[in-house]
Amino acid sequence: MKYITTIDDKEYILEILDEKHVSINGKIIIVDFESVSGQPVYSLIIDGKSHEGYVYHEDEKWQVLLRGRSYQAIVEDEREKRLRAAGGSVTEDGEFHLKAPMPGMIVAIPVSEGEQVQKGQVLVILESMKMQNELKSPKDGTIQRIKTRTGETVEQKQALLTVI
Repeated sequence: MKYITTIDDKEYILEILDEKHVSINGKIIIVDFESVSGQPVYSLIIDGKSHEGYVYHEDEKWQVLLRGRSYQAIVEDEREKRLRAAGGSVTEDGEFHLKAPMPGMIVAIPVSEGEQVQKGQVLVILESMKMQNELKSPKDGTIQRIKTRTGETVEQKQALLTVI
């Protein structure tokens, strides 16, 4: 599976080929990556060079301390990135317009107009290519308008609902 990793606003395409081989932007690298005693300390050997790293997961980011330098990394698989990118937009007045990230069928809408929602709460479940995708709220707010219904087929980028 391919992963898009963002570090300092630069994207890297990573693909885990097997236990010892990783492709980074198309370059194959031999790696050995092991946790030390179940701690957030890792032994990392890249092309025969040994490194010690500290890795912590917090919220949607990874904190990595390697060779005396701290990095923030966001790691997403291709599907997650596409969902996030096409999921919707927040306007200056604070409205969030949830849009379908891909064509599919609305399986469920577990919220109703006027309902208070929390950041991360599932707003719509969209089935596409036999997979159910939970589309979540990026902010706390109130459901202003639902523009679709369960069972309806929607197109990519079609507006589904608005959170204010």
